[in-house]
Amino acid sequence: MSSAAYTKEGLINFHPTHDFFVGIDSDGCVFDTMEIKQKQCFHGLIAEQWALQSIEPLLRETAEFVNLYSRSRGSNRFPALLRTLDLLRDRPEAAAVTVPRMDHLRRWIEEETQLGMPALEACVAATGDPELAQVLAWSQAVSRRIEEVVQQVPPFEGVRDCLHKIGTQADAMVVSQTPTEDLVREWKVNGLLDAVAFIAGQELGTKAEHIAMATRDRYPGTHILMIGDAPGDCHAAQTNGALFYPINPGREEASWQCLFDESLDVFLAGGYAGAYERGLIDAFDALLPETPPWMGGG
Repeated sequence: MSSAAYTKEGLINFHPTHDFFVGIDSDGCVFDTMEIKQKQCFHGLIAEQWALQSIEPLLRETAEFVNLYSRSRGSNRFPALLRTLDLLRDRPEAAAVTVPRMDHLRRWIEEETQLGMPALEACVAATGDPELAQVLAWSQAVSRRIEEVVQQVPPFEGVRDCLHKIGTQADAMVVSQTPTEDLVREWKVNGLLDAVAFIAGQELGTKAEHIAMATRDRYPGTHILMIGDAPGDCHAAQTNGALFYPINPGREEASWQCLFDESLDVFLAGGYAGAYERGLIDAFDALLPETPPWMGGG
Protein backbone atom coordinates (compact mmCIF):
# COMPACT_ATOMS: atom_id res chain seq x y z
CA MET A 1 0.00 0.00 0.00
CA SER A 2 1.37 3.43 -0.91
CA SER A 3 1.47 6.50 1.33
CA ALA A 4 -1.37 8.03 -0.72
CA ALA A 5 -3.72 5.39 0.67
CA TYR A 6 -3.45 6.82 4.18
CA THR A 7 -5.71 9.87 4.15
CA LYS A 8 -7.36 12.04 6.78
CA GLU A 9 -10.74 10.75 5.61
CA GLY A 10 -9.54 7.20 6.17
CA LEU A 11 -8.41 8.09 9.67
CA ILE A 12 -11.64 9.88 10.55
CA ASN A 13 -13.69 6.94 9.23
CA PHE A 14 -11.55 4.27 10.85
CA HIS A 15 -13.67 1.21 11.63
CA PRO A 16 -12.80 -0.73 14.82
CA THR A 17 -12.53 -4.50 14.72
CA HIS A 18 -11.60 -4.90 18.42
CA ASP A 19 -12.61 -3.37 21.74
CA PHE A 20 -9.12 -1.95 22.34
CA PHE A 21 -6.91 0.51 20.42
CA VAL A 22 -3.11 0.77 20.49
CA GLY A 23 -1.28 3.66 18.83
CA ILE A 24 2.42 3.08 18.17
CA ASP A 25 5.12 5.63 17.44
CA SER A 26 7.78 4.59 14.91
CA ASP A 27 11.19 6.33 15.00
CA GLY A 28 13.11 5.46 18.15
CA CYS A 29 10.20 3.37 19.36
CA VAL A 30 9.71 0.51 16.89
CA PHE A 31 12.89 1.14 14.88
CA ASP A 32 16.32 2.13 16.13
CA THR A 33 16.44 4.95 13.59
CA MET A 34 16.24 8.04 15.78
CA GLU A 35 19.97 8.59 16.29
CA ILE A 36 20.86 7.63 12.71
CA LYS A 37 18.34 10.05 11.22
CA GLN A 38 19.18 12.93 13.52
CA LYS A 39 22.97 12.65 13.54
CA GLN A 40 23.53 11.59 9.93
CA CYS A 41 20.68 13.44 8.18
CA PHE A 42 19.07 16.31 10.08
CA HIS A 43 21.91 18.03 11.89
CA GLY A 44 24.60 18.26 9.23
CA LEU A 45 22.06 19.60 6.77
CA ILE A 46 21.11 22.39 9.19
CA ALA A 47 24.75 23.47 9.19
CA GLU A 48 24.88 23.36 5.38
CA GLN A 49 21.58 25.15 4.77
CA TRP A 50 22.25 28.05 7.15
CA ALA A 51 26.07 28.26 6.78
CA LEU A 52 26.75 27.24 10.39
CA GLN A 53 29.69 24.93 9.65
CA SER A 54 32.06 27.03 11.76
CA ILE A 55 30.07 26.12 14.89
CA GLU A 56 28.86 22.70 13.75
CA PRO A 57 29.99 20.85 16.93
CA LEU A 58 27.99 23.35 19.00
CA LEU A 59 25.04 23.05 16.63
CA ARG A 60 25.12 19.27 16.83
CA GLU A 61 25.24 19.31 20.63
CA THR A 62 22.23 21.64 20.70
CA ALA A 63 20.27 19.68 18.10
CA GLU A 64 20.97 16.38 19.83
CA PHE A 65 19.63 17.77 23.09
CA VAL A 66 16.45 19.00 21.39
CA ASN A 67 15.79 15.92 19.29
CA LEU A 68 17.22 13.03 21.32
CA TYR A 69 18.06 13.76 24.94
CA SER A 70 15.33 16.04 26.28
CA ARG A 71 11.60 16.35 26.76
CA SER A 72 11.24 17.63 23.18
CA ARG A 73 12.54 14.30 21.87
CA GLY A 74 10.44 13.09 18.94
CA SER A 75 9.04 16.52 18.03
CA ASN A 76 7.89 17.45 14.55
CA ARG A 77 10.94 18.48 12.49
CA PHE A 78 9.86 22.10 12.01
CA PRO A 79 9.30 23.11 15.67
CA ALA A 80 12.44 21.10 16.52
CA LEU A 81 14.47 23.09 13.98
CA LEU A 82 13.13 26.35 15.42
CA ARG A 83 13.95 25.34 19.02
CA THR A 84 17.43 24.20 18.01
CA LEU A 85 18.22 27.55 16.41
CA ASP A 86 16.68 29.49 19.31
CA LEU A 87 18.81 27.63 21.86
CA LEU A 88 21.90 27.90 19.67
CA ARG A 89 21.49 31.66 19.22
CA ASP A 90 21.45 32.13 23.01
CA ARG A 91 24.71 30.25 23.55
CA PRO A 92 27.65 32.64 24.16
CA GLU A 93 29.96 30.36 22.18
CA ALA A 94 27.88 31.07 19.05
CA ALA A 95 27.99 34.86 19.37
CA ALA A 96 30.42 35.34 16.50
CA VAL A 97 28.05 33.67 14.02
CA THR A 98 24.69 34.91 12.78
CA VAL A 99 22.13 32.29 13.78
CA PRO A 100 18.86 33.07 11.96
CA ARG A 101 15.82 34.09 14.01
CA MET A 102 13.40 32.29 11.69
CA ASP A 103 10.47 34.59 12.47
CA HIS A 104 8.59 33.53 9.32
CA LEU A 105 8.94 29.86 10.29
CA ARG A 106 7.80 30.74 13.81
CA ARG A 107 4.67 32.42 12.40
CA TRP A 108 3.96 29.52 10.05
CA ILE A 109 4.20 27.04 12.94
CA GLU A 110 1.81 29.17 15.01
CA GLU A 111 -0.74 29.49 12.22
CA GLU A 112 -0.52 26.15 10.37
CA THR A 113 -2.39 23.16 11.78
CA GLN A 114 -0.78 20.52 9.52
CA LEU A 115 2.97 20.83 10.01
CA GLY A 116 4.02 18.66 7.10
CA MET A 117 5.85 19.22 3.84
CA PRO A 118 2.68 19.44 1.70
CA ALA A 119 1.45 22.40 3.77
CA LEU A 120 4.86 24.06 3.64
CA GLU A 121 5.13 23.50 -0.11
CA ALA A 122 1.71 25.10 -0.58
CA CYS A 123 2.68 28.10 1.55
CA VAL A 124 5.95 28.62 -0.33
CA ALA A 125 4.14 28.33 -3.67
CA ALA A 126 1.53 30.87 -2.58
CA THR A 127 3.84 33.40 -0.92
CA GLY A 128 7.30 32.89 -2.38
CA ASP A 129 8.66 33.49 1.13
CA PRO A 130 12.46 33.02 0.88
CA GLU A 131 12.89 31.95 4.52
CA LEU A 132 10.22 29.27 4.24
CA ALA A 133 11.64 28.22 0.87
CA GLN A 134 14.96 27.63 2.61
CA VAL A 135 13.26 25.57 5.32
CA LEU A 136 11.49 23.56 2.63
CA ALA A 137 14.75 22.94 0.78
CA TRP A 138 16.31 21.71 4.04
CA SER A 139 13.36 19.44 4.80
CA GLN A 140 13.38 17.95 1.30
CA ALA A 141 17.12 17.35 1.56
CA VAL A 142 16.60 15.63 4.92
CA SER A 143 14.01 13.28 3.44
CA ARG A 144 16.30 12.45 0.51
CA ARG A 145 19.22 11.81 2.84
CA ILE A 146 17.07 9.57 5.07
CA GLU A 147 16.05 7.50 2.05
CA GLU A 148 19.72 7.11 1.12
CA VAL A 149 21.10 6.46 4.60
CA VAL A 150 18.38 4.58 6.48
CA GLN A 151 18.22 1.23 4.74
CA GLN A 152 16.46 -1.74 6.29
CA VAL A 153 16.98 -0.84 9.93
CA PRO A 154 15.25 -3.69 11.78
CA PRO A 155 12.81 -3.21 14.63
CA PHE A 156 14.00 -3.53 18.20
CA GLU A 157 14.07 -7.06 19.57
CA GLY A 158 10.65 -7.91 20.96
CA VAL A 159 8.69 -5.61 18.67
CA ARG A 160 7.45 -8.34 16.32
CA ASP A 161 6.18 -10.49 19.18
CA CYS A 162 4.43 -7.50 20.75
CA LEU A 163 2.79 -6.46 17.49
CA HIS A 164 1.47 -9.97 17.00
CA LYS A 165 0.10 -10.07 20.54
CA ILE A 166 -1.46 -6.61 20.19
CA GLY A 167 -3.10 -7.56 16.89
CA THR A 168 -4.98 -10.47 18.40
CA GLN A 169 -6.93 -8.23 20.78
CA ALA A 170 -6.58 -4.58 19.69
CA ASP A 171 -6.66 -2.33 16.65
CA ALA A 172 -3.07 -1.19 16.08
CA MET A 173 -2.11 2.03 14.29
CA VAL A 174 1.13 3.91 13.62
CA VAL A 175 0.92 7.39 15.17
CA SER A 176 3.92 9.46 14.14
CA GLN A 177 5.31 12.85 13.15
CA THR A 178 7.48 11.28 10.46
CA PRO A 179 6.34 11.86 6.85
CA THR A 180 3.95 9.08 5.80
CA GLU A 181 6.05 8.11 2.80
CA ASP A 182 9.03 7.39 5.05
CA LEU A 183 6.86 5.41 7.47
CA VAL A 184 5.34 3.24 4.76
CA ARG A 185 8.80 2.49 3.33
CA GLU A 186 10.26 1.51 6.71
CA TRP A 187 7.32 -0.63 7.82
CA LYS A 188 7.04 -2.28 4.39
CA VAL A 189 10.72 -3.16 4.03
CA ASN A 190 10.56 -4.88 7.42
CA GLY A 191 7.40 -6.79 6.54
CA LEU A 192 5.33 -5.05 9.21
CA LEU A 193 2.65 -3.22 7.20
CA ASP A 194 0.13 -5.97 7.85
CA ALA A 195 0.70 -5.66 11.61
CA VAL A 196 -1.14 -2.31 11.72
CA ALA A 197 -4.51 -1.19 10.43
CA PHE A 198 -3.41 2.33 9.48
CA ILE A 199 -0.35 4.60 9.26
CA ALA A 200 -0.82 8.20 10.36
CA GLY A 201 2.12 10.50 9.54
CA GLN A 202 2.81 14.19 10.00
CA GLU A 203 0.64 15.25 7.05
CA LEU A 204 -2.51 14.14 8.89
CA GLY A 205 -1.94 16.34 11.95
CA THR A 206 -0.43 15.98 15.39
CA LYS A 207 -0.27 12.72 17.29
CA ALA A 208 -3.05 13.94 19.58
CA GLU A 209 -5.19 14.66 16.52
CA HIS A 210 -4.42 11.22 15.06
CA ILE A 211 -5.61 9.51 18.23
CA ALA A 212 -8.70 11.71 18.46
CA MET A 213 -9.73 11.09 14.84
CA ALA A 214 -9.23 7.34 15.12
CA THR A 215 -10.79 6.73 18.53
CA ARG A 216 -13.41 9.39 19.33
CA ASP A 217 -16.75 7.78 20.26
CA ARG A 218 -15.28 4.36 19.40
CA TYR A 219 -13.34 3.29 22.50
CA PRO A 220 -13.40 4.32 26.16
CA GLY A 221 -10.21 6.02 27.35
CA THR A 222 -9.11 3.02 29.39
CA HIS A 223 -9.20 0.95 26.19
CA ILE A 224 -6.77 3.27 24.34
CA LEU A 225 -3.00 2.88 24.78
CA MET A 226 -0.27 4.96 23.13
CA ILE A 227 3.19 3.38 22.93
CA GLY A 228 6.01 5.86 22.45
CA ASP A 229 9.52 6.96 23.34
CA ALA A 230 8.93 10.70 23.75
CA PRO A 231 7.03 12.99 26.15
CA GLY A 232 4.97 14.18 23.17
CA ASP A 233 3.56 10.67 22.88
CA CYS A 234 2.51 10.78 26.51
CA HIS A 235 0.94 14.21 26.00
CA ALA A 236 -0.95 12.97 22.92
CA ALA A 237 -2.43 10.13 24.96
CA GLN A 238 -3.34 12.24 27.96
CA THR A 239 -4.93 14.92 25.75
CA ASN A 240 -7.37 12.23 24.64
CA GLY A 241 -7.93 10.74 28.09
CA ALA A 242 -5.98 7.69 26.98
CA LEU A 243 -3.15 5.68 28.55
CA PHE A 244 0.59 5.75 27.80
CA TYR A 245 3.25 3.07 27.73
CA PRO A 246 6.85 4.37 27.52
CA ILE A 247 9.63 2.82 25.48
CA ASN A 248 12.54 4.12 27.52
CA PRO A 249 15.40 5.65 25.46
CA GLY A 250 18.48 3.46 25.82
CA ARG A 251 16.40 0.65 27.33
CA GLU A 252 14.15 -0.10 24.37
CA GLU A 253 14.43 -3.89 24.28
CA ALA A 254 13.73 -4.20 28.00
CA SER A 255 10.70 -1.93 27.54
CA TRP A 256 9.28 -4.09 24.75
CA GLN A 257 9.92 -7.23 26.79
CA CYS A 258 8.06 -5.76 29.76
CA LEU A 259 5.16 -4.82 27.48
CA PHE A 260 4.98 -8.37 26.14
CA ASP A 261 5.42 -10.13 29.48
CA GLU A 262 3.27 -7.93 31.68
CA SER A 263 2.04 -4.46 30.73
CA LEU A 264 -0.12 -5.40 27.73
CA ASP A 265 -1.95 -7.99 29.83
CA VAL A 266 -2.48 -5.42 32.59
CA PHE A 267 -3.90 -3.00 30.01
CA LEU A 268 -6.25 -5.57 28.49
CA ALA A 269 -7.39 -6.67 31.96
CA GLY A 270 -8.34 -3.10 32.92
CA GLY A 271 -5.70 -2.58 35.61
CA TYR A 272 -3.36 -0.19 33.80
CA ALA A 273 -4.78 3.23 34.75
CA GLY A 274 -3.64 4.75 38.02
CA ALA A 275 -0.63 3.65 40.05
CA TYR A 276 0.66 1.16 37.48
CA GLU A 277 0.82 3.70 34.66
CA ARG A 278 2.13 6.43 36.97
CA GLY A 279 5.10 4.33 37.98
CA LEU A 280 6.09 3.71 34.37
CA ILE A 281 5.73 7.37 33.41
CA ASP A 282 7.72 8.59 36.43
CA ALA A 283 10.64 6.34 35.50
CA PHE A 284 10.41 7.54 31.89
CA ASP A 285 10.27 11.23 32.81
CA ALA A 286 13.43 10.90 34.88
CA LEU A 287 15.39 10.01 31.72
CA LEU A 288 14.61 13.21 29.77
CA PRO A 289 15.43 16.68 31.21
CA GLU A 290 13.78 19.96 30.25
CA THR A 291 16.83 22.20 30.73
CA PRO A 292 20.00 21.76 28.62
CA PRO A 293 23.15 20.68 30.49
CA TRP A 294 24.95 23.89 29.48
CA MET A 295 22.21 25.80 31.33
CA GLY A 296 22.51 23.71 34.45
CA GLY A 297 20.11 20.92 33.48
CA GLY A 298 20.62 17.29 34.34
